[in-house]
Amino acid sequence: MNAGGAEKQALELPQELPVLPVRGLVVFPMAVLPLMVGQERSVRMVDEVMRGDRLFMAVAQENEQAQPAMPADLYSVGTAALVRQLHRNAEGTLQLVIQGLQRVRIVEWMHTEPFLRARIEPVPERPESGLEVDALLRTAKDLVVRLAEKSEAMPVEMARALARFDDPVQVSYLLATTLGADVAVRQELLEIDSVSARLRRLIEVMQQEIAVRDLEEQITSETQARISETQREYLLREQLRSIQRELGEEGGGELATLRQRFEEAQLPDEARRELARELGRLERMNEASPEYGITRTWIDWMLALPWGRRTGGAIDLREAQRILDEDHYDLDKIKERIVEYLAVKKLRDERGAGVSLAGAGEADHAASAGPLPQTPADEARREPILCFVGPPGVGKTSLGQSIAKAMGRKFVRISLGGVSDESEIRGHRRTYIGALPGRFVQALRRAEAADPVFMLDEIDKLGASYRGDPSAALLEVLDPAQNKNFVDTYLGVAIDLSQVLFICTANTLETIPGPLLDRMEVVALTGYTEADKLHIARRYLLPQQIRAHGLREDEVQLDDAALQRIIRDYTREAGVRNLERQVAGVIRKAARQVGEGAQVPIRVGADDLPAFLGRPRFFDEVAERIDRPGIVTGLAWTPVGGDILFVEAAMMPARREQLILTGMLGDVMRESAQAALTYLRSNARQLGVDPAIFLNQAVHVHVPAGAIPKDGPSAGVAMFTALLSLVTGRRVRPSVAMTGEITLRGKVLPVGGIREKVLAAYRAGIRTVLLPRRNEGDLDDVAEEVRREMRFVPLDSVDQVAPEALEERATWTPPAQPSPMI
Repeated sequence: MNAGGAEKQALELPQELPVLPVRGLVVFPMAVLPLMVGQERSVRMVDEVMRGDRLFMAVAQENEQAQPAMPADLYSVGTAALVRQLHRNAEGTLQLVIQGLQRVRIVEWMHTEPFLRARIEPVPERPESGLEVDALLRTAKDLVVRLAEKSEAMPVEMARALARFDDPVQVSYLLATTLGADVAVRQELLEIDSVSARLRRLIEVMQQEIAVRDLEEQITSETQARISETQREYLLREQLRSIQRELGEEGGGELATLRQRFEEAQLPDEARRELARELGRLERMNEASPEYGITRTWIDWMLALPWGRRTGGAIDLREAQRILDEDHYDLDKIKERIVEYLAVKKLRDERGAGVSLAGAGEADHAASAGPLPQTPADEARREPILCFVGPPGVGKTSLGQSIAKAMGRKFVRISLGGVSDESEIRGHRRTYIGALPGRFVQALRRAEAADPVFMLDEIDKLGASYRGDPSAALLEVLDPAQNKNFVDTYLGVAIDLSQVLFICTANTLETIPGPLLDRMEVVALTGYTEADKLHIARRYLLPQQIRAHGLREDEVQLDDAALQRIIRDYTREAGVRNLERQVAGVIRKAARQVGEGAQVPIRVGADDLPAFLGRPRFFDEVAERIDRPGIVTGLAWTPVGGDILFVEAAMMPARREQLILTGMLGDVMRESAQAALTYLRSNARQLGVDPAIFLNQAVHVHVPAGAIPKDGPSAGVAMFTALLSLVTGRRVRPSVAMTGEITLRGKVLPVGGIREKVLAAYRAGIRTVLLPRRNEGDLDDVAEEVRREMRFVPLDSVDQVAPEALEERATWTPPAQPSPMI
């Protein structure tokens, strides 16, 4: 407050200010309070002041029924105020936090449109001191403490804090802001120039309020022994309404609506007790109190949640299979796992509820058997949380939508990418300005059902900061043993999330914390073949884009050859997201031609694509890159799918033997290169290489695209092959790619990501892949059509590489003796 007072004294007000009519409220200097603005004229005024110095004049309405208020409906004395914070609600209203600065008086109205504006003059304070002022100040401080002890609307801590202020002007304004009084009384306090007179009036108001509280306590004590609990509550409410009517503070309409919603809501016992207590406090609270808006918002959130409201019906497995087949091409194993998941849930729901699944001939036996027995372990065990992992554009989110459609539930997507604040999960404490519940409570409110399908998108991109670790908070949400009583910090009551079906998506498992990953069942979506993409483009992407661009299906035609060329020459990805963009680009050009009156249908063939999409972005670069010994095609796994990379090796004279590694290689790939060179030198004669070739030579291994960091335990075979090709002078076959790690004994170790790497080789036109023998089983995950067109060579040792990867004849002869140093 002292800082605010200093700012007020230093502030030089302009001669004119926009005027904001305030209904049911008087803004005092030095007060900081929230304000809701909803009228179009007032919203326009706030937007105008936010573009400037944020200053305006807040004036109470004398005629509270006027809407919109005109100059004749307003008092002439108000308060110059400053907008401290602004928040726009979805419905177009504004939530402000304002600070009162100085009393001002309207001298002349300048205009009323598009909003009120007036010429003003400051109303200075009349400084006073002496024994009388000291006595009045002490009396006011004592009374406010007594009033706080009798009224829940004013916490005792706030009253004691007010008692520590010594400035009579400051104390008078703080008391006027805090006390509950009607608008006329508060406006009277604002217009009083003498601080001693203002303190006297405040003392009168507080004494009247204390007398009312004493009378209320007396009435309660006299009638408590003679009436039941329900009658007592009814009588107290009627007494409170009568007192509020006498003081002009009745807010019956809004509070009555809240009370009715509370009575009709199907709430759990704990939530009902907390809500009843807070609703009672709200009914006794002054609307001008800063806590009023906080409590009102909390009650709105509690009543808006779908307590026990369900939308999901019985699960039809055949219908679920039909929906999955209709929405997604291929992904047979993924869809099979989803249907199995739904089947287990169907049986658990039906048999757990006592519904027999026996046939007609077994009805009597089923009825006598009753529901499946439940044990504590059964109660704690819930359906697994599916986590779809794969590169972008393979259909992870749309699979979740299909599951929700098959179950008849609401679908809500919650994006977790970049979330680094634990409060985003658990919610903020409601004492903070602008506090909100966590994302899960907000999603429940949007879903309007207690059993929606929550898609937790990009769970691998959660962050952590000084605000906490969101992944740790997610453990409670996703743990079936805990989420039945999940407590959001903002609401402060237990919420049942056990009916929510959680599905997660991620691009990679590497960045998901171990405890969080342990609660999920990973379902991998690795990518599509060219044939899959052709079918997806024909059945889904092309019709969707035609409709999205306002065309009819008979107005534009793309043949399969054009789609095939888009897939090969304009996209190179595991999913279909870029393919959809390129198809959209073709359709946009066609839509323009139709709009300009071109003859339909617009036919687009493979040869027409450069005119629609420009030059091709990808081409078969393997044959061009593998043009000399020492270059080999390797296979790599990335979070967005498999990819090919080239490993290049060269030798040059040097004063001492050394290994040079470039291309932003990580420690693991550096060690792979060192191991490959060591094995080659130690087994040179067995491999048909003259050991003297390495004398006084520097070996340089480079992986192009040097600006991209590279690392991983699968480049050993490729690096050995590049070195072997270099020293033997035999070029590597362009149609061969390889993966695998090696040891110093030449053994080939298994690696991960085989399906992604094979698909990357297939997209690049490579038809022979060398891989570790222990990875042969992973080829079952590769589409059968890809396996038919490709040849796979399993390796136990790198000694098997040369016959399969190197050409028979050398293209150059390596020096038999070390070159002289220059």
